[in-house]
Amino acid sequence: MERNALTKAMGMGTVLQGLMVIIGHFVPSLQQAGLFPIGGTILGLVTGWLAGKEMPGAAMGKLATNGGIAGAGAGILGSLISTALGDVPVGNLGIAGGSTLVAGAIGALLTQVMGKKSA
Repeated sequence: MERNALTKAMGMGTVLQGLMVIIGHFVPSLQQAGLFPIGGTILGLVTGWLAGKEMPGAAMGKLATNGGIAGAGAGILGSLISTALGDVPVGNLGIAGGSTLVAGAIGALLTQVMGKKSA
């Protein structure tokens, strides 16, 4: 179940990152406004949340790990697409990977925080 949740989340996150990159490629004003880093990091958070919501009751460490992996995987793949299109340099891979790793872990942890009921 865990592996399936991770795969599904990373797949959906990659699609979202890819769409953002392609839209940004054809609408350069979005890229020039600096929206790639912001949008990519937000999508990393969403990707982590998608991974975490498929793991109800998982320990926080496991949530953070899987969310981080899903977020970073999708972020790096999105950055590779952007590099292939000539929109960002190859050095961007590390930045994209790091920011989406952290955002994905946070997104997954939010599923546990948001899932708790108030007494």
